Amino acid sequence: MTAPRILIYLLRRDLRFADNPVLHDISRSCELSHQPYTHLLPLYIFAAPQVEVSGFLISESERSPYPQARSTTSGFWRCGPHRAKFLAESVWDLRKSLETAGSGLEIRTGLVGQIVKELIDAYTENAKHGEVVGVWMTSEEGVEEQREERDVRKAVDAAGKDFKLWTDEKYYVDDRDVPCKTARELPDVFTSYRKQVEPLRDAPRRTLSVPKKLPPLPGFVPGQKAPFKTPNSLEETITCLTKPLEKDLGLPNPPKWPSDATSAHPFLGGEHPGHERIKHLIESGNMTTYKDTRNGMLGLDFSTKLSAWLAIGCVTARQIHQYLLDFEDGQTELGKGVHGYGKGENRGTAAVRFELLWRDYMRLCTRKFGHHLFRVEGFRNDKATAWKYPDKDNDAQKKIIRFLEGTTGTGLIDASQRELFLTGYTSNRARQNVASFLAKHLGIDWRIGAEWYECLLIDYDLSSNWGNWQYTAGVGNDPRGEARVFNPVKQAFDYDPEGAYVKNWVEELRGLDDPQYVFQAWRTPVEARKDVKLEGVQWVEDPLKKIEFRISNHGGRGRKAPGKGGKAGGSRGGGGGGGGGTSGTRGGKGGGRGKAEKTRGQGRMGRMDKAIWNGALGAQ
Repeated sequence: MTAPRILIYLLRRDLRFADNPVLHDISRSCELSHQPYTHLLPLYIFAAPQVEVSGFLISESERSPYPQARSTTSGFWRCGPHRAKFLAESVWDLRKSLETAGSGLEIRTGLVGQIVKELIDAYTENAKHGEVVGVWMTSEEGVEEQREERDVRKAVDAAGKDFKLWTDEKYYVDDRDVPCKTARELPDVFTSYRKQVEPLRDAPRRTLSVPKKLPPLPGFVPGQKAPFKTPNSLEETITCLTKPLEKDLGLPNPPKWPSDATSAHPFLGGEHPGHERIKHLIESGNMTTYKDTRNGMLGLDFSTKLSAWLAIGCVTARQIHQYLLDFEDGQTELGKGVHGYGKGENRGTAAVRFELLWRDYMRLCTRKFGHHLFRVEGFRNDKATAWKYPDKDNDAQKKIIRFLEGTTGTGLIDASQRELFLTGYTSNRARQNVASFLAKHLGIDWRIGAEWYECLLIDYDLSSNWGNWQYTAGVGNDPRGEARVFNPVKQAFDYDPEGAYVKNWVEELRGLDDPQYVFQAWRTPVEARKDVKLEGVQWVEDPLKKIEFRISNHGGRGRKAPGKGGKAGGSRGGGGGGGGGTSGTRGGKGGGRGKAEKTRGQGRMGRMDKAIWNGALGAQ
């Protein structure tokens, strides 16, 4: 009997069954009379540098051979509890889909290149059980991700096997159709790139069909090597991922759930929930109204919230586009009777496409600028800004702690930070203001905010997070650079005029009626503070920043005091979950991805490790 010929498909951020070029090709090969492989081994690895894997240890007496998965600049966990849960759900959802097609999914823990090498070696030593003939994986743009690809290629080449790196097709415009032949040709301004791609409705390629059949799993699959175990259920996987994480993430006074507050992002991870969300947005009319509602802050449907599924490839941008096309052209029953059905592109659907292209652009910026994505100087190589670093500035250290805990004294910022900590989500508009507050108003190293977002955001996406934090900090590809400053008080009046969002998450402010007091509680008259239990509250009496902005006597919009504050003006800064466009000032990978720097989580903690993490943040 001939030994099985095994193809390993290594999945990372392509966690979907449909519109997957790798699975599509494998499925088609099943129809051939002669197949280069007889068995398929889909493989997902919880990579030790990116998620904390000590929860997968066989017993409490074991010790992980890998450094803790913490960010370089701040020492935050790289994958916090919210994203860990969503990721686990997505992995297990894909496993079910693969099993339905006659395959499955093997889950491992460790270093990507090492795990692949161990599998190849194990089959070589047990040749009667099969031979690995090739390893396929999908390419990504990040410095760290490309290091993984090199490690895998090295292991496969050394064994004399076939290695194939597939193009990542989860984006709106296919790489084969990007107008720039090289990364260097990418315009430094989004508008210039958009004009090269327009009309956006015609830009994407069609989606690929759902695989009908896949080769079976090998009869023998080498197990997970000690000291780690393989989880046997979704629940066990979530437990393994979240067990090592402190409940308060090291904050001295973490936010507490306000009464009656609910998450704006209660969704499950996985391909199936992602498609259900798209269908809901169309059937409810929220795709049509997206342009008018996308700057909202409360509720489930003011924005698409598709970014979490897009970030790890549960759905693709061109799948969303196809749903929109079918709705606009009246091709299916989905959305029939909804305003705009069968009437072509409308303001809302056009705005969704616009946001999807922003994701593309940020990803291409990562390709162009590489390790500069994680440098404090940014794409611009700005060495003029005098950033404050917590390890060198005790005052900055104290401000960072209050910033993380949502006790800055600026209502919009505090509400957003508390919502983020408790739910793993905050709106695009809020993200922009938070990023601007840290970088422009406080002048503190913007990478700390990017790493905090990486830790907490469910929809964390490498390029969108880091690119948008740079954009807002004035060191990225914003044409206005440091001149663009968000005034969070004015923004609150514009987008939360009654203070409903702020009071929802900052429960202490619910006794206040006047929005100007809600947005800056220090303005509350001293005699009135006692009545609403705000007397003696530090962040009320000593806000990190007093921002000049008052309501106009003529009603309507407020005005800024001369020479104070600033206006957002439609910036991409912080770019967020709205429209599925960006994943929030793309809470990014913590740094250390640059040349001559250690990979994030590779054993050392960065600037804040001694100053904050082991001190005021009360780490283990």
